[in-house]
Amino acid sequence: MKDKRNEILARQLLEYSIEIKSGETLYLEIKGKDTLELGKQVLKKATQMGAVVFWYYSDDSLLRHWIANASDDQFKAQADLHMHLMKKADTYMSLRGSDNPFDLADVDTPRMDKFNTLFYKPVHLEERVKRTRWVVLRYPNNAMAQLAETSQEAFEDFYYDVCCADYAKMSRAQDKLVALVDATDKVQIKSRGTDLSFSLKGIPVVKCDGHRNIPDGEVYTAPVRDSVNGTITYNTSSLEKGTVYNNISFTFENGKIVKATCDGDNKKLNEILDTDDGARYVGEFAIGVNPFILKPMKDTLFDEKIAGSIHFTPGQCYDEAPNGNSSAIHWDLVLIQRPDYGGGEIWFDGKLIRKDGVFTDPELEKEFSQENLRAEGMD
Repeated sequence: MKDKRNEILARQLLEYSIEIKSGETLYLEIKGKDTLELGKQVLKKATQMGAVVFWYYSDDSLLRHWIANASDDQFKAQADLHMHLMKKADTYMSLRGSDNPFDLADVDTPRMDKFNTLFYKPVHLEERVKRTRWVVLRYPNNAMAQLAETSQEAFEDFYYDVCCADYAKMSRAQDKLVALVDATDKVQIKSRGTDLSFSLKGIPVVKCDGHRNIPDGEVYTAPVRDSVNGTITYNTSSLEKGTVYNNISFTFENGKIVKATCDGDNKKLNEILDTDDGARYVGEFAIGVNPFILKPMKDTLFDEKIAGSIHFTPGQCYDEAPNGNSSAIHWDLVLIQRPDYGGGEIWFDGKLIRKDGVFTDPELEKEFSQENLRAEGMD
């Protein structure tokens, strides 16, 4: 079904998120048939802007048959093919709208490890993320609405409010938070089941303001790799490769996860963390600040931006905020600290900077309000 808001979103993705220019190449990945209408708008607009577009269609119902059956040589050959295309791309966009987010649930962990190590890491983590201007987003189909436990119509209204926020204003609002994080050495996180400490000394700080993910709204860095000690208990569910994990808890000693539990399949959880040496160390610490996202919906791109949240990520660090950790995984796990999720505190160098999801600096909190960040025409 055609939706006028797809035209607004396509324009924002091309003009703001990846800033595409005439003559540049766009690698456009469309996943899920519901995503085709937005894909058509992106393809049409990008072509009108003078870009060269390579596009292809995929979804997890197809991907599962390849992952379950491919040999190592076939994984590598597919990676070589996609690498050749990715090296020619100036920009990359992935529109994701799977009919069934559990299509990969019955693909065993060793085969998912091969996919991550032999295909996804070289093509995406080492080439696309490091070199292209890229953006990734989900599409508001009925499967997403079901995960969010709401009607599709209500979810669509929420989705376009979030994805069409005024990211230019959000970018300016994040500058003060970036400066605050950048000046910090010691961090302490306290919440129910959580007492965690680590250092940020010498690690760059990056704002996420609509140029990589849509929706967006986080400021991230990374802990000094061996500085993490204590326990963190995440209070949002995580859907990872077709399996839902609840109440994940990690205990750290000198940066390494030495104990990992969850409500459910502890064996599968620890198999993910044993993917490689870096999977038990953390590659990202981030603060979520999108005021339009207030509750989790088992979708990382949304959940990691929740206002009043943090995420603390086992696996690969980003080049923009390097702490030396390398891994085939990058698993964003979210802890919400607003009162309706049990509350919590963030301390920077002994000073309380956020309590129960609200910044102690009232001017900083005001910058991230819905009133300040709602885009024109989305009332």
